Amino acid sequence: MSTLSSTTRPRMTILVVGAYGLIGSGVAQRLTPDGHTVIGLGRDLSTGKRVLPDIDWRISDLRSLTHTDAWQPFLDGIDAVVNCSGALQDGPEDDLETLHHYAVSALAQACASADVHLVQISAAGADVAASTPFLASKARGDGAIQNSGVIHHIFRPGLVLARHSYGGTTMLRMLAAIPLIQPIADPDAKIQTVALDDVAAAVSAALAGKIPSGFVGDLVEDKTHSLRDVVAATRHWLGFAPARHEIKMPNALMRATSKVADGLGKLGWRSPLRTTAVKVLSDGVTGTPPNLSQFGVPPVRSLKQTFAGMPAWAEDRLFAQMALLTPILIATLVVFWVLSGVIGFIKVQEAARVLTDVGWPNALAISSVMFWGVVDITIAAAFLYRPTAKMACWAAIAVSLFYLAASTLFVPHLWLDPLGPMIKVLPSIALALVARVALETR
Repeated sequence: MSTLSSTTRPRMTILVVGAYGLIGSGVAQRLTPDGHTVIGLGRDLSTGKRVLPDIDWRISDLRSLTHTDAWQPFLDGIDAVVNCSGALQDGPEDDLETLHHYAVSALAQACASADVHLVQISAAGADVAASTPFLASKARGDGAIQNSGVIHHIFRPGLVLARHSYGGTTMLRMLAAIPLIQPIADPDAKIQTVALDDVAAAVSAALAGKIPSGFVGDLVEDKTHSLRDVVAATRHWLGFAPARHEIKMPNALMRATSKVADGLGKLGWRSPLRTTAVKVLSDGVTGTPPNLSQFGVPPVRSLKQTFAGMPAWAEDRLFAQMALLTPILIATLVVFWVLSGVIGFIKVQEAARVLTDVGWPNALAISSVMFWGVVDITIAAAFLYRPTAKMACWAAIAVSLFYLAASTLFVPHLWLDPLGPMIKVLPSIALALVARVALETR
């Protein structure tokens, strides 16, 4: 392996693939102060502009970039690529073998042809014989890079800790936010962490030529922790009181929960309780600590040092609590709107009588009740499907306001009904507003 000279290394134009993800955003934010020009590649421009508004963006879905020629337009004028893309589990928008293997293989070949340096962010435990498609497909992508002849570095981080979170780290924060008790599935699972800043520093050092080309290694701290200790440390970091009791979740219950989460995954919900995230944590996230000091790079920080270096703010606690409450919010809205529509159909005559009593023709009153019943059930379905859930919030608010206005116009006496049917619409509007904010993912 040859070492590139850091003293003669020019400032580069770097394409960061998956730049608005957990690791990608941290890498992009490190490389810009290094003096490099960073270009982000993602599949959603609005998300990219919201996360990293000061860099240029290229938009494409990696599932369409499985041939070498498809990458060529994105490599024009590019000196290096940092691939931070990835997904934990197959879903409507994610195909692990395509994302981690075929697209990466094509990228490596394209970079080799264009003499572009490639830095790959893989995962600790990546192995073709791994127990999850996530780690196995990552390993096949790593192998394709090593066999392509491209100038490359491959880093395999452990559990990445950062101020923001995604996947397994969101699960940790959800667990930490549970008051009084600590439910946990595999408390003795082994975990090694790495700070996002340390991942970004390793990438920076590789691009500066400090780390030899061809380097393949894990990015993990020296110490191994139990999952119980990592969750407890996360609680402490967030400022939540220690749990009074630990409840070990039965394996059967966790499998059932993960199956439900997998089913919701088919509706677009990337729950941190899906099978892969739970299994990766249960199997353990461990690796071999690298000797980065030989390259003049500081060692990976410990779990304690990582948390000490990023004191938790009020918004970190709020995120953890909202991550825990968001499924409850969405489930409540789904049930509310389904029941609103179904009860209207079941009690169509009683509901229509409210309108006929103030002079509406019976047929028109029944048609109105049935029409709005369909609208209510449609809104419930939109809440259940992740790509339309944000729009469902606005639809729920608009329909609720229409109900209030129409009822005030035609049946104002309902405001004085002892059961408060009109008053109860107001909390549903507030709930939809809170859900809309909670649905922002990055």
